[in-house]
Amino acid sequence: MSANGKPVAELSYEEALAELEATVARLEGGDLPLDQALAAFERGVALARHCAAKLDAAERQVELLTLDDEGRPVLTPLPVQGETA
Repeated sequence: MSANGKPVAELSYEEALAELEATVARLEGGDLPLDQALAAFERGVALARHCAAKLDAAERQVELLTLDDEGRPVLTPLPVQGETA
């Protein structure tokens, strides 16, 4: 559970990302006892997977909502950052 008491699966993308960033900062601090560091690392992995799943779902939704010139839905991959469509 996070500091706010929510299981990872119930966190929004933004909540999970903020907690993941805070967890990374705590781990990088290097002053956690081993058992706490392992628990934080495990939670961080769960948070990272949750964020990745949320992003994948959003990408699929955007792809499904893309229409061609005639108004028909088509699957269009999202451009990679820095590329032009």
